[in-house]
Amino acid sequence: MANAQQLQDRLQYQFSDQTLLTLALSHRSCGSKNNERLEFLGDAVLGLTVSNFLFQRFPEAREGDLSRIRSQIVRAESLADIARSLELGSELLLGQGEMKSGGHRRDSILGDTVEALIGAIYLDKGLPAAEQAVVNWFADMLNAVTLDTPVKDAKTGLQEWLQGRGKPLPEYVVLKTQGEDHSRLFTISCKIADIEAAAEATASSRRKAEQLVAEQLLKELENR
Repeated sequence: MANAQQLQDRLQYQFSDQTLLTLALSHRSCGSKNNERLEFLGDAVLGLTVSNFLFQRFPEAREGDLSRIRSQIVRAESLADIARSLELGSELLLGQGEMKSGGHRRDSILGDTVEALIGAIYLDKGLPAAEQAVVNWFADMLNAVTLDTPVKDAKTGLQEWLQGRGKPLPEYVVLKTQGEDHSRLFTISCKIADIEAAAEATASSRRKAEQLVAEQLLKELENR
């Protein structure tokens, strides 16, 4: 890393064990000593911290609403945005192949590093320190959320709801098409493995039909 102290200043956290900081920044392309295990740990701490924040912030909210809002905060794009705000790109420890292919700019690598850092802080000084780091880094997002925070679109919302619970992604299938080219209707079905949920919808385009069927399923799952 270019300057460990400047990085820790940006993180608003000083590591007692500097080897944890180095490990958190080490992508798997570096070798066997990498941040994948820390990422696993940090993902759990992040989910718990955001869930607790929302639970306390919205005491009257239903589980479905809390899950929907959390999915907008704990997602790959948000984590990558946090990484960029902390200027992590230049601090990443990457193998030669990842360096040449621009791995320091890749959303997935940046987001995974944020989770690894959370895991490293948890091991360094425990849960309160890790929770404080999350609150510091995600402050703008956390303070901006309301119960009306919209999901980008129904398909994205359904996908993030499922990913947040470790479930398979939805499968969309064209059941039939009707009419001429200028007035064609598409009937789309959607089913989710491991969950007893399925729906279908008809619209004037495949994309619209997929959005409609995803909206039906998302509402059903959130209201269970």
